[in-house]
Amino acid sequence: MAEKELEMEEGGKKNKMMIIIIAAAVLILGGGGAFFMLGGSEEPMPEQSMSATPGEAPSAPASSAQMGTALYVAMPRPFVFNVPGTGRDRLVEIKVQLMVRGADNEEAAKMHIPLIEGTLLRVFSSANADDLVTEAGKVALREQAIKEVKKVMQDIVGRDVVAQVLFTGFVMQ
Repeated sequence: MAEKELEMEEGGKKNKMMIIIIAAAVLILGGGGAFFMLGGSEEPMPEQSMSATPGEAPSAPASSAQMGTALYVAMPRPFVFNVPGTGRDRLVEIKVQLMVRGADNEEAAKMHIPLIEGTLLRVFSSANADDLVTEAGKVALREQAIKEVKKVMQDIVGRDVVAQVLFTGFVMQ
């Protein structure tokens, strides 16, 4: 009887070990397959021919290189503020990231984060809860925010540093 129980116990351990091995193999093969299927190609993009005459204006790729790559600067903490509404005041929390073009603008934005935070908080707290309920109100708030941030950064740095203000989280209670 004891021998029979020992055999059943060893058989159960073998089955469990076999299931673990099969599960690991499936995960490894699935991960490898996903890597090869979703991985980008490393082929360089075809270059444009340089058939433009010397007096001709540069084409679109040169202007996109002039703009710089899009980089995102996250504000270190969400903006939490009260806004008045017709029925009652509401508490709003907005998480913001700034889209900048180029490393120079990224450094300038990071250096002036307190100034940008103050400007955004001033713009956000001047909003109305009834407007923020609608999508159009959120878009208007975002446009007002980028306008004010650009104006402040133009005064301090002397150039447009921030390309867009993006709301990555928006909660209103």
